[in-house]
Amino acid sequence: MDVGLVKDRRPFEHRIGLTPGGVRVLSERGHRVYVENDAGLEAGFPNEVYRNAGATVVYSDEEVRLRSQVLIRLSPPTPEECRVLQPGQVVIAAWHLAVASADYLWRLLEGRVTTVGYEIIEDDRGRAPVLEAMSEIAGRLAVTIGAGLLLNEFGGKGLLIGGAPGIPPASLVILGAGTVGCEATKFARAIGAHVVVLDRDIDALRRAQSMTADEIPTMIATKPRIERALAFADLLLCAVAVHGERTPVLVTRDMLKLMKPRSVIMDLSIDQGGCCETSRPTDFSNPTYEVDGIIHFCVPNLPSTASRASTRSLTNAMLPFVQEIADKGFDRAVRDNRALRRGTYTYDGRCVREGVAKIFDVPYHEIDGS
Repeated sequence: MDVGLVKDRRPFEHRIGLTPGGVRVLSERGHRVYVENDAGLEAGFPNEVYRNAGATVVYSDEEVRLRSQVLIRLSPPTPEECRVLQPGQVVIAAWHLAVASADYLWRLLEGRVTTVGYEIIEDDRGRAPVLEAMSEIAGRLAVTIGAGLLLNEFGGKGLLIGGAPGIPPASLVILGAGTVGCEATKFARAIGAHVVVLDRDIDALRRAQSMTADEIPTMIATKPRIERALAFADLLLCAVAVHGERTPVLVTRDMLKLMKPRSVIMDLSIDQGGCCETSRPTDFSNPTYEVDGIIHFCVPNLPSTASRASTRSLTNAMLPFVQEIADKGFDRAVRDNRALRRGTYTYDGRCVREGVAKIFDVPYHEIDGS
C-alpha cells in the first residue's frame, strides 16, 4: 500500500505522523512511503533519515496526496485541502469533527473521504491509546508552561509554582482527572505545587491520588465545589474530555469573578471546544489574552512544542493501526479491529460515528465487524 506523510502547515505545528523508524517498519513489509520534502525537519528528522528508512521524498504536498492511499497528518486538512482529497482515500488526523462545521462534514461525506481520528480510537477497555500518548506529554508541558505564566514577565502575579523556604507554593486546581490531569498532578507535586483535583468520577480521583506519594486533596466536580476551588486557584488547568464529543462548559464568565486578579486559566480542552465559556483557541504567536482580569491560555496543539518526543510517542501508539491498514487494506482492517472501527468518523460517504451524526443530524451507519 502507498502511505503518505505531509508537512503540516498549521501555525506552530512541528510534528510529523511517523518517525523514520515507523517508516522503516512499513517499508520492510513491502509498502511504499512518500514523505513531503522537509516534512520531518522541525521534529528533528531530515529527509536523508527518511530516505535511509526506505521512504521516497517528494517535493510537494500535492504529489504526496496523489500517490497515497493512506495520508497521515496531524491537524485536519483545511476546507480547500479537502477539495483535492481523492474518493476512498484514508486520511488519519486529529479531526475533532464534533466541533467542526456542518459544511466541512458534508464536504468529507460528498468526497467519500475516509477519516480516522487519533482522538477517538478506543480499545475494548475504554482506553484511547493515541490520545493518551499525547495527553501524557500535554499534562507535563502544561505544568511547565503554567509555571511560567504565573511569573510577572508573562502576565502573572509573580508566584513561584513550587514555593521556596518560608514561601508557600502556588495553588494549582486541575479540573478533570483523566490522563492529562493525572500527569499534570504527578509533575506538579514533584516540583512542590499545592494541587487540588476535581472530577465527577470518584474512581478517577482515586487514580489521581495514587499518582503521588502523599494524598492530594480531591473533590467531586459539582458546580458549588468548582466555584469554591476557583476562589483559591492561582492556576486553573482545564483537562476535561469526552471522547469524540464537545467538551461541556463548566466554568462560565460569571464564575471568573470568584478568581483572584491575574490568576491563570489553561484550557487544554480547547481542541474539543473548551470547558470555559471565555475560552477561544490561541497559538504561540499570541498565546494568552485577558478576560475580566483573568489570563487565558488556550493553545490546542501543546505537544507540538516537544515535537521530537511527541512524534516518537505518536508513532509508538499509532503504528500498529497504520501497519494493519497497510497490510490488510482499510476495508478489512476496520472490520477486524474494533478500536479502529471506533476511531473512524466517515467511511465510503457515510458518517459512522454516532455522536457526530447526532450533532449534525445526518444519517448514522454502523460498520459491520467480522
